[in-house]
Amino acid sequence: MLEGFLRKIKRAIIKAAPRFELGIKDLQSSALPLGHAAENEVFIPYSNRISQTEQNLLFLCNGHGEDQIACRIMEALHEINPNISHEVLPLVGEGKAFSKLIKNGWLTKIGPSTFLPSGGFCNQSFNGLVLDLKAGLLASLWQQWTLIYRSAKEGRIIVAVGDLLPLLFAWVSGANYFFIGTPKSDYTWASGPKSSFSDLYHRFKGTEWDPWEYLLMRSKRCMMVSVRDKITARGLRNHGVKALSPGNPMMDGISKKECPNNLKKYRRLILLCGSRLPEAYQNFKKLLVAIQFIKISSPISVFVPLSSSSMKKKIESILIDSGFHPTRQLSGENGIYETWKKNSFLILIGFKQFSRWAAWGEVGVANAGTATEQLVGLGIPCVSLPGKGHQFNFNFAKRQSRLLGGAVAVAKGYKNLAKQVEFLLNSGTDRKIIGSRGAKRMGFEGGSHAIAQNILTILSECS
Repeated sequence: MLEGFLRKIKRAIIKAAPRFELGIKDLQSSALPLGHAAENEVFIPYSNRISQTEQNLLFLCNGHGEDQIACRIMEALHEINPNISHEVLPLVGEGKAFSKLIKNGWLTKIGPSTFLPSGGFCNQSFNGLVLDLKAGLLASLWQQWTLIYRSAKEGRIIVAVGDLLPLLFAWVSGANYFFIGTPKSDYTWASGPKSSFSDLYHRFKGTEWDPWEYLLMRSKRCMMVSVRDKITARGLRNHGVKALSPGNPMMDGISKKECPNNLKKYRRLILLCGSRLPEAYQNFKKLLVAIQFIKISSPISVFVPLSSSSMKKKIESILIDSGFHPTRQLSGENGIYETWKKNSFLILIGFKQFSRWAAWGEVGVANAGTATEQLVGLGIPCVSLPGKGHQFNFNFAKRQSRLLGGAVAVAKGYKNLAKQVEFLLNSGTDRKIIGSRGAKRMGFEGGSHAIAQNILTILSECS
């Protein structure tokens, strides 16, 4: 029944797409920048697609973390075979993670950039959904669908990175596709209290993925499914999905260099406020207040790797309002853009320095998604302080903590966060044990290269 329902949806969407393309000229000019009319296009039969499109891949990804993972995989593909042609369509946000690859000239970004107030997390909040709808969510999705449909007709193979949305787009398009399922892991329910409705539901299925999702993964056109860990792959295989877990791309590209000597005299925190605005500012303000309740004898350096220099003015305003003052101490060294001081706290601001600084931290104070998981993957335990934002709310924080085996503790207030950080800083043994538990959950590096190699091997076998 479910399969039949999905096929009806597919037929309805495909039937509507050509009428939409021909009937609305403004979408053709702004969102479909291809130089020929739809009626002149030739639909390439499925049987001939691999041989004609071995060098043409279209990546679909639906979130900031998914963008980063897609980047890693594309870089690995380009390194192995520079002749591969890459296009990317970010389904959420502006796709800034791809700027470097686009500038290098071998990646093309298609489609309009769409800012969603929820940051793509509207499924976790009704208010977020309403805001996204007002911002043009439905029109954006339809523009994206027409681009995907046209690319499929031209014979591109799709690499869907994320969860249901890119997977559904790939399936409905009629193209052959690869799926890299990044956000879901069976660790979130297999090691939890097992008493909530969601726990019982996932336990009944034997996987966190839903029936309509693994049905799409079983499609004959789905050439590969790769997930983040072995326990999740095993759950999907029990439902007939030939899922792989060759490594976690999230752990690629992070420096493992030791902390510089001039910073070793400080106790070192990594503060992650997230990248979604304005929620990131609220997170920064809350975490800044909380860490000032920490009481230890040593001075504390707090690394704040911001995702964009556009955040500079607002972050500085928050620091000034909190009683911090600028200082030249350590500024200009090791990627540190500016330094702020108050009592025994030294706040170190940098832009796009996470990969460089992450391994230098002893403890993380983190209200972020992907970056928090990466920090834990290095064996660094974290404490979070969830708020009422669309992205990092209590439910998200709780799920993240369970996913990472408690390596991210969820604090109930400012003083509670401070006490948990104090405990971790004062107990090296416990810090190491908790950190290693999280690192095991995140898995090993090298996943990007392994996934890229699998994609190329499958393409060559089918050509």
